[in-house]
Amino acid sequence: MRHLGALLASVLVGGCAIAADGPPPSGPAPPALPAVVVVTSPEADPPGGAAPDTTGAPDPPPSVETTSATTTTATTEPRTPVRGRLVIHAVGDVGFSLDQNRVFAHEGFGIAWIGLRGIFQRDHLTIINLECAPSDRGEPLEKEWVLRCPLAALAPMRQAGVDVAGLANNHAGDMGWAALIEARAALAAAGIHPVGAGRDLDEANLPVVVEIEGWRVAVVALSRISGGAGWFAGRAHPGVAPANLGNIEAAVSGAAAVADLVIVSVHWGEEGSPAPSYDQRALARAMIDAGADAIVGHHPHRLQGFEVIDRVPVFWSLGNFVWPDLGPVHSTTAVAEIVVESDGSVTGRMIPAYIVSHGHPELRGSPDPSLLAERTGAG
Repeated sequence: MRHLGALLASVLVGGCAIAADGPPPSGPAPPALPAVVVVTSPEADPPGGAAPDTTGAPDPPPSVETTSATTTTATTEPRTPVRGRLVIHAVGDVGFSLDQNRVFAHEGFGIAWIGLRGIFQRDHLTIINLECAPSDRGEPLEKEWVLRCPLAALAPMRQAGVDVAGLANNHAGDMGWAALIEARAALAAAGIHPVGAGRDLDEANLPVVVEIEGWRVAVVALSRISGGAGWFAGRAHPGVAPANLGNIEAAVSGAAAVADLVIVSVHWGEEGSPAPSYDQRALARAMIDAGADAIVGHHPHRLQGFEVIDRVPVFWSLGNFVWPDLGPVHSTTAVAEIVVESDGSVTGRMIPAYIVSHGHPELRGSPDPSLLAERTGAG
């Protein structure tokens, strides 16, 4: 998200304030983050307290407080926000593997983003599904595919304009829960907001809420796909936020209570399927009923369709993105483009892209033309 004013000094991660930006990467400065609305949740149960609850039963909506980089004077007059047009982008699976890491070791992690014409640096918000935990801690779980996210990948990711990383998927815990919890802090230190996983269900459900162009935009990340036993967060158990009906109501309606717009990033569907399943459709209906304004799906590892349901854009699966080149079916991908007009109407479309080589997607279509012009009040 770009051309905005003040940068928030800190974000709430794991119950403590952590600087939003770590040491600046080399090259041009990354786009500034917008003001962040810090959403807080009740304290987790103490050790030895209530038993873990992995069912994702509804919890009370989170409380909210606004943190700003400047101090303002309280007034009794209600403020009518002046809302501008928003352009939001989202992509599917971003992960790291041996094949890609050989390329990254030779070319650098920036190669993952150079084929995108800088569109993530010229929009208002960019969301990815990060299929790994950026951390040096932990040991790989015993599973067929284990993904570790090198910390060195984060600075180029932020430099490219990535703002929010969803961790609600079946690979975020591949290196164990300690690594996953550390990953939240590592992302925040790099200037990327983590969402969708945490020390308990409250933290996993916690939305990222940002203030952009007069709007409060919330991002929620949920997963229907498990990576192993005890994968989903509970009342006193770390993990990812589950995409079951009870937790959809809790997480999405909770976000809608503190924001004007809610974007849901969801890991769901059947791997390899070219079309959404009945389960995906039922869950999408639940999300819309709970207050979602756009839904961005991933996990099938191939591109599925795009629909508008009750005026809500639903991207069933965006496919792979920063991923190995596995041939035409799995390397055909897209960027979701969500446009919010000043009157609140939301539209969406898919910008075609293709993974031309390991870890290197390139756009095959054109982004919103307004991205090519400088925005008013550029920061």
